[in-house]
Amino acid sequence: RVLIFALAATSLNFIVGFGGMVAFGHAAFCGVGAYTVAVLMEAGIASAAIAWPAAIAVAVLLALGIGWVSLRTRGVYFIMITLAFAQMIYYLAISMKLWGGDDGLPLAARSSFGPLDLRDDATFYWVTLACLGAALYLLDRIAHARFGRVLQAIRENESRMEGLGYPVLGYKLLCFVIGAAMAGLAGALIANHGQLASPNLLQWTQSGTLLVMVIVGGAGALYGGAVGAAALLLAEEALAHYTTHWHAALGLILLLVVFRAPKGIAAWVHGLFSRGERHE
Repeated sequence: RVLIFALAATSLNFIVGFGGMVAFGHAAFCGVGAYTVAVLMEAGIASAAIAWPAAIAVAVLLALGIGWVSLRTRGVYFIMITLAFAQMIYYLAISMKLWGGDDGLPLAARSSFGPLDLRDDATFYWVTLACLGAALYLLDRIAHARFGRVLQAIRENESRMEGLGYPVLGYKLLCFVIGAAMAGLAGALIANHGQLASPNLLQWTQSGTLLVMVIVGGAGALYGGAVGAAALLLAEEALAHYTTHWHAALGLILLLVVFRAPKGIAAWVHGLFSRGERHE
């Protein structure tokens, strides 16, 4: 579960941290990825080689539509439009009785993955870890490529880059689509993990949780989303083990992180190592 949410948060971190677009409807892409796998399973298509790319493709198509409209706005308007689209998809999911409505759509079994048996939790863990590793490697390559450098320049000064002749909307839309594609894969993994595509995956609270993970981990840091997801989920598990009032304790911890590491845990840890190297 931690690895899957790390992948989802990493995909959002690419949009927020590298693209400078604070999207508040990212859970929609995870949700449609999960529902795509579940619907295909209902149709008798259990192969991950078909279902998982299909989940990515549906998330990409959805992102193209949402991005084409919402990226023409900025600031709080962009936040609200992405939230509105996500809520529309959420209410569509709960109204579709064919897909389980409020109860969601269960999977008969996990997807088949060639010779690998994903019903085995250890095998599923390693496959999920490989997906997360591949996503981080891809983002690292993108960040150091020309596209990534231009994208970060647009984040810093969009008007200047537009004046230099760069197709700003195209760059931002491609960034939005790449993040959505990774979220679609995360949704496919979530559906397989719990063997259920639930409308709860589409709720705005899930988008908010992913955004908190990015902020806590460090927006713009390559590993920020993964670090934030691990920190938040592990803190929840640890606190819930000791007290029923873990929400309050978690809130205090988040406040401490904000004050002590305003740029995120990843940046804070990097700073500690950098200071240690200078002292040496």
